[in-house]
This record gives sequence, structure tokens and C-alpha cells, in this order.
Amino acid sequence: MLSERMDGMLAIGADAVREALSMSDCIALMGEVLAAVSAGEVEQPVRTVMEMGDSGHLMGLMPSYWRTRGIAGSKVITVVPHNHEVGLPSHQGGIFVFRAGTGEPLAVVDGESVTAIRTAAVSGVATDVLARPEASRLALIGTGTQARQHFFAMAAVRPITSVSIWGRTREYAERLRDELQPLGVAEVEVAENVAEAVQEADIVCTVTASREPIVEGQWLKPGTHVNAVGACRPADRELDSALVQRARLYVDSRPAAQQEAGDYLIPLAEGVFDHRHIVGEVGEVLGGRIPGRQSADQITLFKSLGLAVEDLAAAHYIYERRRGA
Repeated sequence: MLSERMDGMLAIGADAVREALSMSDCIALMGEVLAAVSAGEVEQPVRTVMEMGDSGHLMGLMPSYWRTRGIAGSKVITVVPHNHEVGLPSHQGGIFVFRAGTGEPLAVVDGESVTAIRTAAVSGVATDVLARPEASRLALIGTGTQARQHFFAMAAVRPITSVSIWGRTREYAERLRDELQPLGVAEVEVAENVAEAVQEADIVCTVTASREPIVEGQWLKPGTHVNAVGACRPADRELDSALVQRARLYVDSRPAAQQEAGDYLIPLAEGVFDHRHIVGEVGEVLGGRIPGRQSADQITLFKSLGLAVEDLAAAHYIYERRRGA
């Protein structure tokens, strides 16, 4: 079944999530969420992450409270980067939604499917406010679920005409190419290496499990916009220090970036730049409190960590759509 009721609480599975939450609707919703975060309407501690052994497997707990919407909740999720090798998603878990005024549990929603859509949708919001309006050439660095979803998110906000894919396993890159080509939105090709994939790109999305830099700043042309999504721990990064130094850096949450974003924290510790290098939050751009891109030649960078309230908002939206079904 797409959804079930459990003692008054609606249990919503992955199929129902995908049916209720389109990419375009999620991009609009995530714009509201990011603006609310930067306006101080949301309370959310930086997530708690526990390592499961020494294999890089993680469990995360992400609570949040959106005061103006009167909803609270938490996502509990596991991250096992190489699960695709055994036919399982890398992110699995659930999102619990509560009515804040009464503490009433409303729903538990499949976390993997929500994470897949909302993560790419947030990058869509950032791309819409930071990338050049005519940006049309996309590079996907990574071949998993997020690469697929980022294709749809980028195509929703920019006129994508070509896609270059790179993955550590060429078989996976070719498989993704074969999935995207029939859509007819863009010309899709597999690159031999990362430098080839990004050198002509207007938009670069890094969606890998890499713990070391795989994209170098010298490879990017002026005017590129980068969404750095994969690395979410202080010791991990996908971008080299030169790239982050070159770029005008925006984040989803300044407190989270200052604690978790290795792409920012590592070059900061190296003395490449100081704490002022973060221009601000994308929500501040949406709210008109800080400017976005200042010239066509600037490299802009959105460092995405993922926020608990993004999951909460998406899960509540799906709950509202499903409760009368």
C-alpha cells in the first residue's frame, strides 16, 4: 500500500512520496524553507551523527521545529555509501512529523525518497538564484540517486542542453547516461575524467561519497556555478582548496557549515582564507539581505549539508497531500 494508518499516525511509503512530491513543487517549498531558516523562524540543532564501526557507515538524528508553521519532527537515517553494490540505497530511514501545539504524532514518512528529492531541490533553489540565467551545460560528478535527481532539479531551473557525467565506475556512468538520454532534454555523454567533465560546464554538481578532493579549481571556467553536495563531515571534501578560494561561497546554514563542512573547514584551517569567506546563506539571498552573483565571470559555490527542517517541511507537505487520500 502507498500509505497506512498506525494508531492515528499516517505511515507514508516511498511510492506515495514520489507521487505527492514533484521536483518543481519541492523546489518552491525548499525556497520557502531556506528563507525561513535565514529569517530565524526555525529551530534546529546541528545534527547528531554516530559512526557505525570504522567502515564510514553513519547514523544521523536531525530534529527541527518550524515555529510559524507549528510543526516539529526529526529524521533518523543511516548512510552506507556503497550500498548500491548490493542493490540498496545509500540513505535509508524515516521522518517523524508532529503537531507542535499538542505534540500529536501525525506521520512517519519514508526518509530515503524524501532525502533524494529535497536534496536536489535545495540545489535547484541555489542554482536558480546564483547560476547565470543562460547556464545550459551541466556536469554531474557522481552516478547515484543524487546525480539522477540533480539532473531533474537543474533542468527545472535552467535550460539544460548538455550533460557530462563522470563516475569512478564507468559502467555506472554509462548506465546513468542511458537512463537520461531517452528523456530528450539534453545531449548526454560520459567523460573520461573529472577535468574533462567540468571544463566546459556552466553548472557542476558534485554528488559523490569521496572523502578527498576530486574537483580542482583550475579546471573551472569563469562564470561556473557549483553545487557541492556529497561531503557532510568536517574531515571530508569533494573540492580542492583552490576552488573554494576562487568561489563566492554560499551555504544552507552558516552554523552547520562552520561545524560540518569539510569543503570549507579544511581550507580555513590551512589559512587559505578566514571565516569571512562565507558570503552568507542562500535564504539571505532569497530574503534580499545579501546579494547573489555579482558578475557573469564569478564562480559561485553552494555548499549543501542538508537541514532537518527541509525534511520536516517536505514530509509535512506529503502528509497534507496524503491524509485525505
